[in-house]
Amino acid sequence: MTRAASRIFSPIYDIIVAILDVIFGSLQRLIGITNMAYVFVLPNLLIFGIFILFPVILNFFYAFTGSTEFLLADRPYVGTQNFDQLFDCGSFLDPNSCREDLFWRAVFNTAGYVVFQVSLMVIISLFTALILNRKIKARGFFRSVFFYPVLLSPIVVALIWKWILQENGLFNGVLDGLGYDKVMFLTNVGWARFWVIIISVWAYMGFYTLILLAGLQAIPTTLYEAAQIDGATGWDAFRKITLPLLRPTMLVVIILSLIRAVQIFDIIFAFTRGGPGTATLTLVQYIYDIGFASPARRFGTASAASILMAGVLVVATLMQLYINREEN
Repeated sequence: MTRAASRIFSPIYDIIVAILDVIFGSLQRLIGITNMAYVFVLPNLLIFGIFILFPVILNFFYAFTGSTEFLLADRPYVGTQNFDQLFDCGSFLDPNSCREDLFWRAVFNTAGYVVFQVSLMVIISLFTALILNRKIKARGFFRSVFFYPVLLSPIVVALIWKWILQENGLFNGVLDGLGYDKVMFLTNVGWARFWVIIISVWAYMGFYTLILLAGLQAIPTTLYEAAQIDGATGWDAFRKITLPLLRPTMLVVIILSLIRAVQIFDIIFAFTRGGPGTATLTLVQYIYDIGFASPARRFGTASAASILMAGVLVVATLMQLYINREEN
């Protein structure tokens, strides 16, 4: 069967190779060998331009237009009205005094989520990377186990945990079997916020652990051997060698986790849909709700909110890069 398939597909393969050789050979002679790199990069640039750059530019124009029409040509220019609506507040610390109270509730929820989630993510990822960097049994197996959740779809992760934590889920089934009362994890504000953070950390920590592990393996072992000879303890080596040399990698992890935390949507949407009430409503879900889920289709307000969120991310990233440059 293999030989028969080889006899069938070999001529087809040769024809395809010959056609490609003619096309790219002629193109190379026309533009030169040094310019061929642009030819191979062009498909990626086109994809980036169509699916990322163009929507970003279009989103900017939407932020200064009104009405519920989708086509930009049918939307009247309203200036900064969408931004003014978002910032129309009696007190920015009291969402109830704001015209767009849901926006500010989403801002506070996102800020709280980012602080706790990023802090917990960095600490747990660093702790895990330190353990996996040691000479332990089945080290390769444990490295793959910690990275496995990253390969799962965030929606799948959220639905699995929702099945475990819902009223009649696995966790409450165990509690009920042991004679304890059921815990309403999804309808209690505190528990819902807690589990949203825990689930997101569990889902993404493998990625950041892998980055930190690569940073740890780049540190020369001779430094630890010299420190041990000088009588340094494990804590001294961690504080004087590991942390300073791991700082650039830590900065990368903090920036990446910060950006991902601010943009969190899929896990929360599938797990709590922003509830109970607005307890876990985040900025991205707010943008989705008013721009696409709401019958009003407030594209302008949604675009303005997304621009503000992008601005915060850019400022935060630049500040962290500046701090790192000053320290170096």
